[in-house]
Parts: sequence; C-alpha cells; structure tokens
Amino acid sequence: MISHIDHVVLTVSDIEVTLNFYRRALLMEEIAFGNGRKALRFGAQKINLQTLGQEPRNRAQVGSGDLCLITQWNLKDVVAHLVSENVEIVEGPVRKSGAVGEIESVYFLDPDENLIEVSVYK
Repeated sequence: MISHIDHVVLTVSDIEVTLNFYRRALLMEEIAFGNGRKALRFGAQKINLQTLGQEPRNRAQVGSGDLCLITQWNLKDVVAHLVSENVEIVEGPVRKSGAVGEIESVYFLDPDENLIEVSVYK
C-alpha cells in the first residue's frame, strides 16, 4: 500500500536557525511552500518545518524528532564535513540495522536536540 516517505515534519524553536544548520551541516536546500512555510529538500524528499503550536493537528514537541538519513558519501567524508562545520558527533561510527539491511551510522543533535543519524548501507 505505501511506497515511500514524501516528507516528515520537525517542530523547531526557530525556523531560520534550523534552516541555517541543515543547509550548513547536511547541504540541504531551503524551499518555500504554501503560505510562506519553509522546508529542507534533499533528493526526492523534504523536511517541513513548523514552530510549536503552528499546526494544531500535530502534537510533536520541539526536539522530539529522530531521523535516519542515508548518504551516498563515504562516512569518513561525512564525519570530516560535520567536524569542519563544528557539529559534535554524539555517537559513531557504529553499525546498525536499516530498513533494507546493515548500515553504518554517525549521530548528532540539531539546534533543538533532534537526534539526526547519517548512515551508509554496507
């Protein structure tokens, strides 16, 4: 029935701070959509951003996100890039289980302490 994820939503304290972090740390593209909302696009997916209470149907809290993102980069290059952008790695590289097989991952926190995992399939 379901083929893939189109987008996810992160609830953040400051959209501009979040946009800056993800553009810098993960080289994502900032885009605007409906009524001036902001999102981060990468490949064929996006992360929509909202502030607390902006979307009354959503009960997510600031910092409640936990995302695993797949990269085509070598994980050593990912680590080097994150370090060059002063992003503190909180765990990894470590081996984990991804949706379709074994992955190697590094973990870090975004400005709202959402846990971000960047992974390579082995």
